[in-house]
Amino acid sequence: MTLDATDLTHLRRCVELAREALDAGDEPFGSVLVDGEGRVLHEDRNRTKDGDQTRHPEFELARWAATHTDPADRSACTVYTSGEHCAMCSAAHAWVGLGRIAYAVSTEQLGGWLREWGVGPSPVLPLSVEQVAPGVRVDGPAPELEDEVRALHARMHGIREPDGQA
Repeated sequence: MTLDATDLTHLRRCVELAREALDAGDEPFGSVLVDGEGRVLHEDRNRTKDGDQTRHPEFELARWAATHTDPADRSACTVYTSGEHCAMCSAAHAWVGLGRIAYAVSTEQLGGWLREWGVGPSPVLPLSVEQVAPGVRVDGPAPELEDEVRALHARMHGIREPDGQA
């Protein structure tokens, strides 16, 4: 569960992408695919506002990797993401054969915030990556980014946080 300075740099980009998604009317999630040499291969943000709830960035990165990377190289890749993969994205990640996942906030953290704010549950069980894809290495959360990610989700749900952020 150790995240280093390079991980935090990529995770900060994920949070920027999540902010871009929210500003565009989508849910605040962003992800970056990095190869084993540290090169950013692809990035994306959530694109679900038009009704296709499969347009999660983690799922899109798995699709992109399946088309654009050699299967032998995928296990050396890391998917960085603002929020831990949902069950759908965890399965796509494992089926494509991608390597490590590093996330800023966990499914458990996000679920706790939503319960605290009285937001109804997701139609999909909030399973951890390990429960869906037990062979995938997972690192996170990043406490340094928790407040920023929480503020994005609060804003999405119209929640006014005690510190005045909405």
